Amino acid sequence: MGNKKERVTRADVAALAGVSETIVSYVINNNRYVAKDKRERVEEAVRVLNYRPNNVARALKGKPSNQILFIADHITNEYFANIVNEMDQYAYDAGYLISLCGNRNTKEFASQVISRQYDGIIISSGSFSPEYVEEFTRAGIPVVVFRRWKIQEYSGRVALLGTGLYQGARKAIRHLLDCGCRNIVFADRISKNGHPSKPDDLRLQGVIDELEANGIPLTEDYMICGCHSEEELAEVMKQKLQSGMKIDGIFGKDDYIAHTAMQAAIQSGYRVPEDIKVVGFDDSSISRFCSPKMTTIQMDQKHIAKTAIDMIVAMVAGEQPESVVYDSILIKRESTRTE
Repeated sequence: MGNKKERVTRADVAALAGVSETIVSYVINNNRYVAKDKRERVEEAVRVLNYRPNNVARALKGKPSNQILFIADHITNEYFANIVNEMDQYAYDAGYLISLCGNRNTKEFASQVISRQYDGIIISSGSFSPEYVEEFTRAGIPVVVFRRWKIQEYSGRVALLGTGLYQGARKAIRHLLDCGCRNIVFADRISKNGHPSKPDDLRLQGVIDELEANGIPLTEDYMICGCHSEEELAEVMKQKLQSGMKIDGIFGKDDYIAHTAMQAAIQSGYRVPEDIKVVGFDDSSISRFCSPKMTTIQMDQKHIAKTAIDMIVAMVAGEQPESVVYDSILIKRESTRTE
């Protein structure tokens, strides 16, 4: 078992800069005159030590905050809500409270997070910069990252948790192929900035690899990506169908995207599942209550949540857990029925 890394204190900054803690306080708060040479020494010490003032628990110097932060891209997403609900109980049982925060992906955001001195951070984001993850680790904060990309490596105290994205995407495509589909559209994420998934995105890689294993390349014509809204995605889907392009299967990056594409197909006069079969991802409520009910991929949320908390607790104790990868489950419903 390793030693838990101590947080940098104001006394450490003062010692390195060769000044009193009072001078350090004046510089950090910028509320008193400090001679230029002393100010520069303090600022350099702050940079070298990666010191961040504790804005929440200054009165609890040296004591743990018993707080874990979960950073996600879309905090209103049903999947994230379910994960947080599961993690909350496991965290509470381990003596922690968990907070949910939307990803802002800026240096200021990373600094604000560090200043609050969480005992651990869990990240599920397709856009959060690795640079900020490493800032967290340099500040001595254990980090668990839900894997999103094929190549995802960090230095420092980071544990990787695979949630079944790659395996799930391959299962979805394999199921469509088993149902006789050969002209499958992949409907990618919706991004307000129009950003498609990265080339090494695990779900995208799963789609590509499963299609190629069956002698079918994924061409640009069979991808819907860079859409800013559900309305835009539906319109692109309709345009492809109305152009006469042959489509007999749709796989959506999540259930809401798959549902949007499925409704666009139905509105264009196609029958699901007779003409086009559809698979989503996440097993959210919309997949269970839409018409037809949608085949989807379910992730093992209970075990994912427990493992994430267990990893944080282990790292707080000075251990470095091994990476873990969970499998996912294909849930068959009406949208891929072959009978």
